[in-house]
Amino acid sequence: MEKQKDSYDHILKYTGLFGGVQGLNILIGVVRSKFVALILGPEGMGLVSLFNSTITLLSNTTDFGIPMSAVRSLSEAYESGDKKRIEHTVLLIRFRSFLAAFLGLVLCAALSPLLSRWTFDWGNHTLHFLFLSPVIALAAITGGETAVLKGVRQLRRLAVISLYGMLGSLLSSVPLYYVWGQAAIIPSLFIVGLIQCVLTVGYSYKLYPLRLRQIGRGDEKGIETACGTEQGYGKAMVRSLWHEGGGMIRLGVAFVLAGIMASGADFVIRGYLNHTGDLAVVGLYNAGYVMTVTYAGLVFSAMETDYFPRLSGISHLGSELNLTVNRQIEVCLLIVSPLLVLFILVLPVLMPLLFSGKFLPVVDMMRITTVAMYFRAVSMPVEYIALSRGDSSTYLFQEGAYAVLLIVAVILGYRFFGLTGTGWGLLAVAVVNVVMVLAYTRWRYHYRMSRDVLICLFGQMPLGVAAVLVLLYSASLRAISVGVVLFMISATFSLHQLRAKTALWTKLVGKVEGKIKKYWENNIQTTFPE
Repeated sequence: MEKQKDSYDHILKYTGLFGGVQGLNILIGVVRSKFVALILGPEGMGLVSLFNSTITLLSNTTDFGIPMSAVRSLSEAYESGDKKRIEHTVLLIRFRSFLAAFLGLVLCAALSPLLSRWTFDWGNHTLHFLFLSPVIALAAITGGETAVLKGVRQLRRLAVISLYGMLGSLLSSVPLYYVWGQAAIIPSLFIVGLIQCVLTVGYSYKLYPLRLRQIGRGDEKGIETACGTEQGYGKAMVRSLWHEGGGMIRLGVAFVLAGIMASGADFVIRGYLNHTGDLAVVGLYNAGYVMTVTYAGLVFSAMETDYFPRLSGISHLGSELNLTVNRQIEVCLLIVSPLLVLFILVLPVLMPLLFSGKFLPVVDMMRITTVAMYFRAVSMPVEYIALSRGDSSTYLFQEGAYAVLLIVAVILGYRFFGLTGTGWGLLAVAVVNVVMVLAYTRWRYHYRMSRDVLICLFGQMPLGVAAVLVLLYSASLRAISVGVVLFMISATFSLHQLRAKTALWTKLVGKVEGKIKKYWENNIQTTFPE
C-alpha cells in the first residue's frame, strides 16, 4: 500500500511541478508577447512568427526525432543500472545530436535563397535565413541534452532550466527590440537559442562530462582491442557510433513523419477555412485551438518529461505497465478535470484579457473543445505505450489516423455548423480516437483500463459536459452560479480521491506542524519560559 501511495505521490508531484512550470512559462510568454507586440507592431510580430515557423520546421525535419526517441534508449540504460551503458548511450545521443546540428545548419544555409522566396513575396531575406542556420544547430544540441536529462530523471533541473530559459528570453529580447526594432529579430532569436543551449548543456555536461576515450573503451564491441593504435581507436569509435542506435533513428524518423502529417493536417484545415470563410475565421479558429490545447492541456506537459521515461524503463508487458499507465491517467484526470470546468466558466473573461473582445465569437467553440480534453487525458498516456516499446509503425498508424480524422471532422463541422461546429468536430475526433487507441492497445499490448480510471472518468466528465451545456445556451447569473457549483463538486471529488490515494497531504500537514513546533520551541518558549 505504501509503495502504491509513493507511486501516486511521484506522479502527482511531477505532474504538478511541470504543469506549474509550464503555466509560469506561458505567463512569461504572454508578457513577452505583449511587449514585443507593442514595440514591433503587427508587421514585426508577423516576421517573428514566420522566422520561428521556419526554425521549427527545419529543426523537426533534421533532428532525427532525437528529443523523443533518445529518451527511450537512455531510460532503458538507466533502469539497468549499468554505468558504462548509460555513459555510452549518452555519448551516442550526443554524436547523433551533433550530426543533426550540422545537417540542420548546412541545410538552412544551402536553402536560404529558396526559403526567402517560399516564405516572403517581397524583399530578399536570404541573408536572414543564412544567419538563422546556427539557431537550427543550437536547437538540435539542446534537444539532445534535454533528452539526456529526461532519460536520467533530472526532472527538477529540467524545470529550472525551462523557467530560466523563458526568463532569459524575456530579459534579452525585449531590450533588443526596444533599441533596434525589427533589425533585432534575428539576433534576438539567436541569443534566445544560445541561452537555452548553454543552460541545458552546462548542467548535462556537468553530470556526464564528454570523455571520448573513456566511454566505449573496453565495451562489448571490443573497440579498443580491435585496433592497436590511438588513431585506429578513434576511427573505430566513430564507426561504432555511426552504426549504433538504429532503433533510435527508426523511432526518430517516425517522429519526423508524424510531425509532417500533423503539419499537413493543420495546413489543409486552415486552407479550407480561409477558402470557405476568410482570414478572420482562420484567426479565430487558431486562437481557440491553440488556447484550448495549450492552456487547458498544461497538465499533459509532464508526460513527456516524467511519464515517458518511466514507461520506457519497464522492460516487459503486463501488470506493471498497465498499473503505470492507469495511475498516470487517474492523476491526469483528477488534476485536469476541475481546471477544465473552471476554464469553461471563465472563458468570456479570459479571451478579452489575453486577446480582445473581437475573439469572443470563438468562446462556444472552445467550450465544446474543452470536453475533448477529458478524452485526451485518457488517450495520450495510452498512446505512449507504443512509443515506450519503440513501435514506430504503430505510432505512425495512430498519428496518421488522427490526422485524417481531424481533417474530415473539422471540415464537416464547419460546413454544417460554422465556427462552433469545428469544436464539435474536434470533440468527435477525440471520442473516436480514444476508442481506436484503447481497442488497438488492448489487442497489441494487452492493456486494460482499470476500475479506478473508469470511476475518475465517469465521475468527472459529466460535470464538464453539464457546465458546457448550461453555459452554451445561457450567460445569465443563474447559469454562472450552476457553473461555480459544478466546479466546486469537481474540485471536491478530485481532492477526496487524491487524499485517499496519496500521502502528500499527510506529508504537507506534518511539515506544517513541524515548522510550528520548531518555531514554538525556538522562539515562544525561549521568550516566555514556564
